[in-house]
Amino acid sequence: MFFNNLLSGKEIRFRDASGNEITRKGNNLGGAFLNSIAVAVPSTIIPILIAAFAAYGFAWLNFPGRKLLFTLVVALLVVPLQIALVPILRDYTQLNLNGTYLAMWLAHTGFGLPLAVYLLFNYIGSLPRDILESAFIDGASHFTIFTRLILPLSIPALASFAIFQFLWVWNDYLVALVFLGDQNRVVTSALAAMVGEKGQDWHLLTSGAFVSMILPLTVFFALQRYFVRGLMAGSVKG
Repeated sequence: MFFNNLLSGKEIRFRDASGNEITRKGNNLGGAFLNSIAVAVPSTIIPILIAAFAAYGFAWLNFPGRKLLFTLVVALLVVPLQIALVPILRDYTQLNLNGTYLAMWLAHTGFGLPLAVYLLFNYIGSLPRDILESAFIDGASHFTIFTRLILPLSIPALASFAIFQFLWVWNDYLVALVFLGDQNRVVTSALAAMVGEKGQDWHLLTSGAFVSMILPLTVFFALQRYFVRGLMAGSVKG
């Protein structure tokens, strides 16, 4: 009953150490939980798909400026996302995207792509060249090779980045605060609001934090068997 009221936003009644009955209104963590899922799942899938195509191009296709373009992509890893928030917010204001899920998907995709491309490039570049050459001899196109060979063989690297990206998006507070505000409050924003509204009610805060941990732990344990293989991929040549 306590967790149901906490999740639904209904009133919570309990007694303090002195025996006095205290009434608190729940923070609708259930709605925030669903908002976080709506933000985190597409923000994980979209950069993985884009980065997989880009990593395949950088690893196996020859085109002018490939090395320079890849260097620029990797250089974006050192750019703090905080310096991009205000310019992106201005663009979103002009496009009327503030407070929408699309704004969060685009932002997290842009912030996560450099790491995704770098991680997947190391893995895809380490795959045996003989497999691709045999597929080309049999008349397979690049798209067929990518979908039938590269993606299935790259599951460890894809799963490793999925863990990183999902946990980062799920635990993100700054980007959600800037682009979503209170219109579609996510779990981190709801917990931050609880700190201000119920600063003395630590049992409510710990309950909310416990609820917010369930899905990230489920994702990690579901994909953890690929985690080490994905991180070590491409680190040893020979």
